[in-house]
Amino acid sequence: MKIVKLASVASTNKYCEALDLMQVEDFTCFWALEQTSGVGQRGNVWHAAPGENLSVSLVLHPTFLPAERQFRLTQMLSLAVVDFLAAIDPSLHTSIKWPNDIVVDGKKICGMLTSTRLQGNSLAAAVCGIGININETEFPAWVPHPTSLALLTGHRYDLESLLNNLLHCIERRYNALRAGNTLGGEYLSHLLNYDVEADYLLTGTQHPQPTPLRATITGVDIYGHLLLTAADGRRHCCAMKEIALVSAIDA
Repeated sequence: MKIVKLASVASTNKYCEALDLMQVEDFTCFWALEQTSGVGQRGNVWHAAPGENLSVSLVLHPTFLPAERQFRLTQMLSLAVVDFLAAIDPSLHTSIKWPNDIVVDGKKICGMLTSTRLQGNSLAAAVCGIGININETEFPAWVPHPTSLALLTGHRYDLESLLNNLLHCIERRYNALRAGNTLGGEYLSHLLNYDVEADYLLTGTQHPQPTPLRATITGVDIYGHLLLTAADGRRHCCAMKEIALVSAIDA
């Protein structure tokens, strides 16, 4: 495990993606004290006040995973962050909002963005960006439904100490994944609205006008698509840009 501290970068993921990843040691973490142009899911901006939160990218070489199973990295990282938060305060009501946002009582505390590089039919490298709100207590108005550890617990935290704790949680989950633990069942057990009927909007190219859908999440397939059964019995298989939870937290 290696930590590279960066004073200020546009984005830790963009910084890593400009490197020759094959020359970067497995499980190297790049930690930025300031991100000036953090990136979230779907091309959205990720806000992080300088010196207040954790903004990191972890370079992995998960060559043991076939390309079609890369969603297991998302599951592994999501569960590691759930572990990390539970170790700080077991009373936090933490859920995974598909595919990999972490929410506490419906408010977003963590976002992730992973990019991969392939070698043949296997993964050669992955850049796993993780942003966790730690000490920030005032957020810009455009940030939807944010929260932080400081807001939730009333305490401030030492970022370096928490980063080491986070990396140990990820390392444990990563080693379990390497050993053959698929993590799928545990991921579902933490998934927001799993086996619960809720309101969604179907979007994307097949639905140029958002279409209301009342449905229940029944699972996630090996590619990370969300599986739902509608109230009328129809089944849906949705990629990230094809469905949105009504009153959802945007990444």
